Amino acid sequence: MQTPGSKVKVLFLCTGNSCRSQMAEGWARHLKGGVLEACSAGLEKHGLDPHAVKVMAEAGVDMSKQYSKTLADLGPAQFDYVVTVCGHAEAHCPVFSGQAEVVHVGFEDPPELTKHLADGEEKLAVYRRVRNEIRKFVETLPGALTSARRKRRLYEQCACTESKPKA
Repeated sequence: MQTPGSKVKVLFLCTGNSCRSQMAEGWARHLKGGVLEACSAGLEKHGLDPHAVKVMAEAGVDMSKQYSKTLADLGPAQFDYVVTVCGHAEAHCPVFSGQAEVVHVGFEDPPELTKHLADGEEKLAVYRRVRNEIRKFVETLPGALTSARRKRRLYEQCACTESKPKA
């Protein structure tokens, strides 16, 4: 749980922890290391995607020391936020102990989008597009997460009968 002056602990969760969640962790460490303690995991391990490593390196982010891991590999870590970055992880997200708030921010899957393409610029262009989308999201942190939490708390305090807004 976050205490005054501490970093916001964020887990980026995806199906295989090979691409999108890894990029989000890389960007968070690179851009927001002073305010976020970021890590990533998957529901499964699919290995680190070399195309993701390549396009992140092009943007000045070294992911070469990151590795694919599952929630079990993280041990009993506590998070302030769990950000699911794919629909499968959102649908199958486990329950987290403590005060972790789960927020879904989905991004397209470069390996899936490019599976029919040979290695080359056309494939890398898709990875770069998703990389840039993830960067834009990470640049909004932690404010976007705390804003989503405030909106949910306000909603929960009112006597509304409508469905809850998504983060």
